[in-house]
Amino acid sequence: MINSLLDNDFYKFTMQNAVVKLFPKAKARYEFINRGGHKFPAGFAEELRKAIDELARLQLTPQEKQYFAATCPYIDPTYFDFLQGYRYDPEEVYIRQHGEEIEVVVEGYWYRTILWEVPIMSLICELYYGMTNGQRQSDEEVTATAHKKIALYRQLGVTIAEFGTRRRHSYGVHRLVVQALKQYGEGTFIGTSNVYMAMLYQTKPIGTHAHEWFMFHAAKYGFKMANLLGLEHWSDVYRGDLGIALSDTYTSAVFFSQFDKKLSKLFDGVRHDSGDPLAFADNTIRHYQSKGIEPLSKTIIFSDGLNYEKVARIVEHCHGRIGMSFGVGTNFTNDVGLVPMNIVIKMIDAFPEEAQWTPAIKLSDEPGKHTGDAATIALAKQILHIP
Repeated sequence: MINSLLDNDFYKFTMQNAVVKLFPKAKARYEFINRGGHKFPAGFAEELRKAIDELARLQLTPQEKQYFAATCPYIDPTYFDFLQGYRYDPEEVYIRQHGEEIEVVVEGYWYRTILWEVPIMSLICELYYGMTNGQRQSDEEVTATAHKKIALYRQLGVTIAEFGTRRRHSYGVHRLVVQALKQYGEGTFIGTSNVYMAMLYQTKPIGTHAHEWFMFHAAKYGFKMANLLGLEHWSDVYRGDLGIALSDTYTSAVFFSQFDKKLSKLFDGVRHDSGDPLAFADNTIRHYQSKGIEPLSKTIIFSDGLNYEKVARIVEHCHGRIGMSFGVGTNFTNDVGLVPMNIVIKMIDAFPEEAQWTPAIKLSDEPGKHTGDAATIALAKQILHIP
């Protein structure tokens, strides 16, 4: 189900590199959240345990190291040497089943545990469909669906990346989809968030950072400083590369109030991941205009639950006003005739080296996507003046 250390999202590696540099003594705790209320069959935890234990055998191969280093010259060679020596430690993962519910907790040094989220979610999905005997579409149908979708996106004149590793139906379906996008999407398909798939199909790995980057900064420095210091530290590490800023860890309104002129000019654009995409586009355009920046010189990466209809509405709204690109996830890798899973794994606590375990929370532009300790969420809303 997972055959390579690189079968993971690119932003996990870019964040891991930054954590190794800046926060090597920090610890983190992650928790599985079953948003969709899926019911897991008897014995699921045991099968997941076996699959996770198998990941300990993975290691970066010389060929993978060479590809990764050549593709990402802005990452120091020392990181690839580190990654070559990295091994998953299954003892960092706690799993238990309570009837039809499963409990999964990951805990350890942040620079190590940061790589667990995506493969665990992929394994949960693939095992779930296998153990519940869900019959997916044929390989030919999966390929035809991906072909049809990328053709429609080409008609819109936009660029599309594949972001579907975490909730893919299976490794096999993922390969079929990326192969079809590569074959039929020339000029429209620009890459995938999965580094291994990017290597296999000779396309670009896409991504920068995730919510946990800012969640940790809030736990260490406070909610008012999380966005500002998170972006400052990111720019310190990558010096202008990987310049798309995630905007909604503590609501986009708070983000833009802290996204000053320096950062607005330095970063190439922002990523939208929750809330009304059209309202977000309008707010982003107004923000750049208020800083004296031409919005068409910047890009919004839209990545929140996208399908063709949603992308078409965004394109109509934004065309000629601001640059845009799209990251499509589950709609690519889990559109096989079965109900896609709605699951996440989120950082719930952080342990900065000079402090103690501190709740790590996220305040999305959609209240239903808030994650973390209720008391800390209430405190953050009070501090940040969020209704």
